[in-house]
Amino acid sequence: MVAIHQFIPSLASRDAIGSHTFQVQDLLRQMGFESEIFAGDVEPGLAKRCLPYREFPKHRRAGECWLLYQASIGSPMVDFLMERPEPKLMNFHNITPAELVEGWEPGLVDEVNLGRLQLVRLAPVVVQAIAVSAYNRRELEEVGYARTAVAPLLVDLDAFDRAVDRATLARLLAEKEAGGPDLLFVGRITPHKAQHDLVKALAAYRRLYHPGARLRLVGGEGSRSYRRALGQFVGELGLEEAVDFAGSVTAGQLAAYYRAADAFVCASDHEGFCVPLLEAMHHRLPVVAYGAAAVPDTVGGAGLVLADKSPLSVASAVHRVVSDPALRARLGTEADRRLADHSLTRTRQRFAEVIGTALQAA
Repeated sequence: MVAIHQFIPSLASRDAIGSHTFQVQDLLRQMGFESEIFAGDVEPGLAKRCLPYREFPKHRRAGECWLLYQASIGSPMVDFLMERPEPKLMNFHNITPAELVEGWEPGLVDEVNLGRLQLVRLAPVVVQAIAVSAYNRRELEEVGYARTAVAPLLVDLDAFDRAVDRATLARLLAEKEAGGPDLLFVGRITPHKAQHDLVKALAAYRRLYHPGARLRLVGGEGSRSYRRALGQFVGELGLEEAVDFAGSVTAGQLAAYYRAADAFVCASDHEGFCVPLLEAMHHRLPVVAYGAAAVPDTVGGAGLVLADKSPLSVASAVHRVVSDPALRARLGTEADRRLADHSLTRTRQRFAEVIGTALQAA
């Protein structure tokens, strides 16, 4: 049996790359390949679903074997892989540019700089690089990857259908009775996701369109220093009652936030894919997003993608989607098409095609 084993620096639950890795494993096994996951840092609850990457030599069986690296950060795992003789594939999720986190998280700066250097080092030895977006593919080509292809992230869209936490939904709906729309963003509180720009847009929206508008920020704390500064910024603008720092929530609570929201807003400066954009479409929530990095690739025509994220630009776009039923209907139709493009059936088929072509060409 031919083996394609995956290597991932960090494996965590409720993480898009981790979920993708499990989907890829399931697909590879269905295609007839032996496939295990070898990981670096592992969340305790997932330890039984993977193996320590340094133990790979003792698990490696005789026969043809390929190594598939899930690349998103700098890791000592790359040195290990570079020393292995097996042919290599890479799945590229992008690496946050250092300048977007510099001044906030010095340790993360080192990791992303290392990741960029390793991306260049891997180029000559990777037989096939698989990018999850066209944006990521362009970056791979710029640093010298000879064989590249785009295969979107494997996302189980049906998993977005969660039982709503009724208590959370009741609270959110009660707060909406005062009037004004609820704007939602889902993502870790980190500088490159630029939640501060969403706060600026909220302030503009409240001044121009409705003084009761609220911003819901759902996601764990990815940078303590940035979260602290963001809270201070909200206070200086007098928006403490209007900005909800929800933190990390349960699946049912997240479903309630999507159900109660009027628009999904994203001002992120860097995304390799951005799964919450698809989740918003799934929940029939109109999307307003700054067109940075891979965001236009993911949204397609299913949202308002902005070339500029000034507070006035974002606020006016949000006003359009919450006040124009015809626009919301059109975006909903486009969202259905976009979700069909990203159905697990289609994305698995595309990923399988890339894998099959790579192995045949080797």
